Amino acid sequence: MSEPINIFDTAAYYYNLPEELIAQTPVEPRDSSRLMYYNRGTGELRHLKFRDIAEILKPGDVLVINDTKVIPARLFAYNEKGREFEVLLLKRLNYKRWECLIKPAKKLKIGGELVVNEELKLRAVAVHPEDGVREVEFEFEGVFEDILSRVGNVPLPPYITEKLDDPTRYQTVYANEPGSAAAPTAGLHFTPELMRKLQDKGIEFVKVLLHVGLGTFRPVKTHNILEHKMHTEYYRVTEEAADKINKALSEGRRVIAVGTTSVRTLESAAKNGRVEAGEGNTSIFIYPGYQFQIVKGLITNFHLPESTLIMLVSAFMGREKTLELYNIAVREQYRFFSFGDAMFVL
Repeated sequence: MSEPINIFDTAAYYYNLPEELIAQTPVEPRDSSRLMYYNRGTGELRHLKFRDIAEILKPGDVLVINDTKVIPARLFAYNEKGREFEVLLLKRLNYKRWECLIKPAKKLKIGGELVVNEELKLRAVAVHPEDGVREVEFEFEGVFEDILSRVGNVPLPPYITEKLDDPTRYQTVYANEPGSAAAPTAGLHFTPELMRKLQDKGIEFVKVLLHVGLGTFRPVKTHNILEHKMHTEYYRVTEEAADKINKALSEGRRVIAVGTTSVRTLESAAKNGRVEAGEGNTSIFIYPGYQFQIVKGLITNFHLPESTLIMLVSAFMGREKTLELYNIAVREQYRFFSFGDAMFVL
């Protein structure tokens, strides 16, 4: 007999992914990506186009979307010796101070200064010993966002190696509030036309906010997932959004999260089976054994092996079923990760 699987072992969330299935570019149009649909209640499994989601959703369903906007968070800066550094903005702490990932980190000491251009300089003021994140203070005149729009670059994930010709393709069509270092990629499949079609059918869109930060780029390095330290991310749920979601829940309508960031926002704001309006920082870590309070359905992309995101999906539909469907996706040549295809689980 084989040893029983330990669901707290990071290796329990591994699957074999051929490199050629990692999507390097987005498909056109957005809603022509593929969609794997799985119903937990009936066991039904279908292979569709994303636009076919209109056939599955029904009037009264609520789609919760994260309307964060990716900022041009990738900067290249230089020290007094001309050495180049890559700076990835992660989280704004105040008007001039940010948490950043910096490479090569060891070459920038506390107090060290870097120059992006004549408009923008930075100085390292602190380091987080647990993860190596630097706090930096920027020096500039004028509006930081305007300067960033001129000197910053789209912070594509490290597994995307091809140049993105159109930076707007790493934004959702409903992106509104700048602040993310990465896109909430499940939302990339929606077009304005598809959203109007769904709304005409009686499907409601509700916006929440979570600024995507370090966790998107950080692998789980511990063998025991319980020892993994989750990143914190800023989230906000307005009174209007909470009221709409709670009304749907009380009426027995389905609340469906578009993306893992929407899941983390809703479950962070959950109390006694309801959503509480508010804002703050969340470090919620969802893995098998978690009892979902709000989310009844999930639209998501296919995630990295041994990542916190595949653990979240495993919490929603079971580890074995998740890996079974991922292996089917590999066999069926689905495209994986940020620019890849989608999965819809009810």
